[in-house]
Amino acid sequence: MEYSKSMNKDTTSLKKQNVELDFSRKASEAFSLPLRFANAIFFPLFFSVVYYLLMRWREKIRNSTPLHVVSFHEILAIVALVASSIYLLGFLSIGLVQLSGEDEEEEEEEVPLYDTKDVNKDIQVDRVTLMEEKCHVACISTASPKPMAKYCPEEDEEIVQSVVQGNTPSYSLESKLGDCFRAAAIRREALQRLTGKSLEGLPLEHFDYDSILGQCCEMPIGYVQLPVGIAGPLLLDDKEYSVPMATTEGCLVASTNRGCKAIYASGGATSVVLRDGMTRAPVVRFGTAKRAAELKFFLEDPLNFETLSAVFNQSSRFGRLQSIKCAIAGKNLYMRFSCSTGDAMGMNMVSKGTQHVIEFLEKEFPDMDVIGISGNYCSDKKPAAVNWIEGRGKSVVCEAIIEDVVKKVLKTMCSCGALHAQELLSQWRGLWWINAHASNIVSAIFIATGQDPAQNIESSHCITMMEAVNEGKDLHVSVTMPSIEVGTVGGGTQLASQAACLNLLGVKGANRECPGANARQLAAIVAGSVLAGELSLMSAIAAGQLVKSHMKYNRSNKDVSK
Repeated sequence: MEYSKSMNKDTTSLKKQNVELDFSRKASEAFSLPLRFANAIFFPLFFSVVYYLLMRWREKIRNSTPLHVVSFHEILAIVALVASSIYLLGFLSIGLVQLSGEDEEEEEEEVPLYDTKDVNKDIQVDRVTLMEEKCHVACISTASPKPMAKYCPEEDEEIVQSVVQGNTPSYSLESKLGDCFRAAAIRREALQRLTGKSLEGLPLEHFDYDSILGQCCEMPIGYVQLPVGIAGPLLLDDKEYSVPMATTEGCLVASTNRGCKAIYASGGATSVVLRDGMTRAPVVRFGTAKRAAELKFFLEDPLNFETLSAVFNQSSRFGRLQSIKCAIAGKNLYMRFSCSTGDAMGMNMVSKGTQHVIEFLEKEFPDMDVIGISGNYCSDKKPAAVNWIEGRGKSVVCEAIIEDVVKKVLKTMCSCGALHAQELLSQWRGLWWINAHASNIVSAIFIATGQDPAQNIESSHCITMMEAVNEGKDLHVSVTMPSIEVGTVGGGTQLASQAACLNLLGVKGANRECPGANARQLAAIVAGSVLAGELSLMSAIAAGQLVKSHMKYNRSNKDVSK
């Protein structure tokens, strides 16, 4: 009897608690309606009076009026500010109290109510249901990231058909599905049906398609496998670097590695970064050449540079305007803006800052007609004399003195003087470059480290020079590269494999202590690697090893028919 009475008593108390919870829930619901009205009044009131008082104080400062002299409207505004502040503080305090109360309630609910199994089963069922719901919520909050879903013909067949029929644009799959991998799989399947060609050899899985969305590649259908080799150690400025090179050309990594070995045995190479500035050159047109010249004089006037620099620098935290150089062709004016860009390669940064200055100049010169943000005076992704002369990106010179190891490491039987003559006679001298194969090394490092491969064109500008020194015993070799365009943040540098290669070189991401130092170091590594590649190739040509080495390392002996 006593046992049953105690159970009934516990049941009654539990029902009483449930009733109290229901009453509190209804009370909170009843309070939410006027609370919304109060929020709608006090929140706008607070920001309005703050804005009004700030504007009034600004006018007083400009007019030299004492701040303690207030008008009737200002008194009302101060009273409203105090009242709204008190309300907001109270509102936030209530939220914190309610939040802590909810935490306490959750802790209390985790305590078991009964240990007996056969009494009040209905209450136990409700309690078990409540605990299951809690466990479900906890599992959702602590679950691991959703794995990549594979292409499922049953589920995605309708979408594939819609893409094939042209009803769903292929480029919109990511935004419609919310799953980048699934979008790539559907796009790939639709492409195979449209073209009738198989993409079996193109990998699809094991790639983070979310990382390229909106910045690296549009409408992906897979990724290309590219081997990465290591050349080195490259001893540059008393530091050793293992240089990653992504290429499909046999002998390239081996040749660069041989040059690194010769440089290392000779005491290493040294480098100097001469300039660091990315450029963008818009072109504008006026009614007369005289008017175009007026803008030219305005831009090149040192008195106006501070104003233009302030306008330019507002567009970025790291972009800082360095110079503006102008050239006129008839009524057209070409303006070449140069700016520092931190550890980013900086094309978007300099373009954005240039756009700000153009908008500013349109107010000062309303008759100016903007032809384009780029007038090829930059000059981007093409060979240009202006990049040779003025530089673009990082301008680097790298040198080394190769001692008597020329014969031992480079396997050349000719003297250093003969090697110098071979350099003069046999290396290809193009219109804008005088080197053996600088673009080979630049392209391989660019792809491995996430740079823009198209900028290999101007980044491969290189003058390779060799000269016998120390009475012909040693060889001085140098490369001068005026426009290496690299960055360690942004673009493809954030992809996992490219970031790993940058990390290998010790230049991953932005340098917090000295912004831009990582990008400059990467440019120096590129120049040092080019120095090694140039030295090795010229030695191979001088020793007659070029064809033999390519036949050995650049031709597969495997029977591909099997």
